[in-house]
Amino acid sequence: MALTEQAFLVLTALAGGPQHGYGLIGEVEELSGGAVRLRVGTLYGVLDRFVGDGLVEPDREEVVNGRLRRYYRITDDGRRALATDAARQEAAARLATERLRGWRIDPEGAA
Repeated sequence: MALTEQAFLVLTALAGGPQHGYGLIGEVEELSGGAVRLRVGTLYGVLDRFVGDGLVEPDREEVVNGRLRRYYRITDDGRRALATDAARQEAAARLATERLRGWRIDPEGAA
């Protein structure tokens, strides 16, 4: 199963250790170089699906400034899914790079 970019980045962030929702939003933005900015509803939709699929599980809850923070952690199945998708993406990138060899391509837009 191929992961969406958002889902891939959420699992990547959780591979570094348990995180709470707003921490994940910030880390996903950082990991993507600012290209992916998750909305709260999108994040919790991804997390709910991952919990249901056994890829992520709740880690703990704590109250900070009167607000409940729920932390999530990646499971072994989540690590396997992330590793599988990372390998798929790496193979696709390698193929694209091979096919582009010999072309003078400027990633900034000038050919």
